[in-house]
Amino acid sequence: MGFQVKRSVRAVLTGFLCMAMVLGIFTGNVTPAQAASDAVINLSTKHQEIRGFGGMNHPSWAGDLTASQRETAFGNGDNQLGLSVLRIFIDSNSNNWYKEVATAKAAIAKGAIVFATPWNPPDNLVETFNRNGDTKAKRLRHDKYAQYAQHLNNFVTYMKNNGVNLYAISMANEPDYGHDWTWWTASEIVTFLKYYAGSINCRLIAPESFSYNKSISDPVLNDPQALANIEILGTHLYGTSYKNFAYPLFQQKGAGKELWMTEVYYPNSNANSADLWPEALGVSEHIHNAMVNNLQTYVWWYIRRSYSPMKENGTISKRGYCMAQYSKFVRPGYRRVSATENPNNGVYVSAYTGDGKAVIVAVNKGSAGISQKFTVNGQNITNVDRYRTSANENLAKTSNLALTDNGFWAYLPENSVSTFVCNLKSTSVSTSAPSNGWYYIKNPASGKYLQVTGNVGAAGQNVEAGYKTGALGQRWYLNKLDNGYFTLSSALGNYMLDVSSAGTADNTNIGIYHAYSGEAQQFSCKATSKAGQFGIMTKVTNGKSGLHLRVFDNTNVVQNGYWEGTNQVWSFEPVN
Repeated sequence: MGFQVKRSVRAVLTGFLCMAMVLGIFTGNVTPAQAASDAVINLSTKHQEIRGFGGMNHPSWAGDLTASQRETAFGNGDNQLGLSVLRIFIDSNSNNWYKEVATAKAAIAKGAIVFATPWNPPDNLVETFNRNGDTKAKRLRHDKYAQYAQHLNNFVTYMKNNGVNLYAISMANEPDYGHDWTWWTASEIVTFLKYYAGSINCRLIAPESFSYNKSISDPVLNDPQALANIEILGTHLYGTSYKNFAYPLFQQKGAGKELWMTEVYYPNSNANSADLWPEALGVSEHIHNAMVNNLQTYVWWYIRRSYSPMKENGTISKRGYCMAQYSKFVRPGYRRVSATENPNNGVYVSAYTGDGKAVIVAVNKGSAGISQKFTVNGQNITNVDRYRTSANENLAKTSNLALTDNGFWAYLPENSVSTFVCNLKSTSVSTSAPSNGWYYIKNPASGKYLQVTGNVGAAGQNVEAGYKTGALGQRWYLNKLDNGYFTLSSALGNYMLDVSSAGTADNTNIGIYHAYSGEAQQFSCKATSKAGQFGIMTKVTNGKSGLHLRVFDNTNVVQNGYWEGTNQVWSFEPVN
């Protein structure tokens, strides 16, 4: 019953937005209008890195996805959603953790990342208290914070032992909406983060507010010690007005952190509402507003539900197609770039770049079709494909639109969303490693350099990143091998950069070890879009993973799956 009450409250909150949307739209045959202004895309002006789009799987509450539904959700072929993020449930009873494994493994196999959220701590860690007259309200006992951190660690370990390396774990679901689970005050959140969260062996998400309640997350941002122990500031967007999507304090103080939207449905959870049109188009507009306000993920509530991207019969809904206009084409690691966000009344544009492409998503919420001009600055377009969802279309494809002056005109029907995939003219970027020699190896995004911890030469010594000192522990000799790989020898002695125990898993530590030039000590360069900057890929993973500066502490270097994230890109500076 509590769950149903919660969803009803959400329906009321989000219903106001839905009503405004519906009342503001009418249909009819209207003569197409010329756009009032061009939509100008500037590829050189980059904003946040996109981590992905996804949804929640909750076997205990809604049943598990079937094998075919997992393919539909996380595959990116025809009639598939292309989701790249999966959220799973941390049951307070560890005997139920097995339920999360099958779909999580399937998602990872398709290239998705998986993160997990708890609703409640184990019963023995919880107490009731009087909250505004509610004498049955629940909270984590203040003397059990360390045990709770261990509970979260146990889940990380359990999933890893069952083939699922979590990308991140949350400390709590909607701590400001604990009617049906556990309440947390802002002060309690800060206390837990400052003194206990540092022991959690995974990227940490907090605080996952119900409706982007800044009074819950501001204290975290304003406390350097608490902030240091999270990697991701997460929030939900239930009932949040678009004007409150912006978060200036995060932009000011959240350097090195990620900003995720970890749960929502929009505009409502009405039964069998997933195919209603033009109501479903609101999903595309909602995603647009999340993206242009620097959120890096967009995660739906249930993946499969009568109001969700996937209907109960496993087919994609209209809401799903509106979400797929982003998820299939704006892939993990892409960067949002500058775009004219509202070039015409009712038209909303965002743009992204990655993999040699510019991806433009244009939502026309208006009651008339628009002939819109798109101009792309910063790189030349070779061709453009269009995918469109409207009242009568679902990701309908039109190939190779006509180009003019490094741009194109496109018709945006009333109540439609269009995605334009622009292939860009390749630039000459070297894919080979620099010549043999001594180098400092820099992560340009952080300004830090690859270094041996403590400047101590010893087998098994850790490798991290630090600001340039010129110490021997920051100097590496690159030696090319005949097989196309290279080794990196430390100036501290007969040691080489080394993948610990030749491990292939994400978060395998990088250190130095006695030089023997085995596969764990062989690396290759993967070109990026910027000359002289590379991913440094590991041979033990056949080039699938590379050196990764952990956002966790912005210092330690590990091996992680490669997506050309800013913390995975390196440059070589010759030692003079």
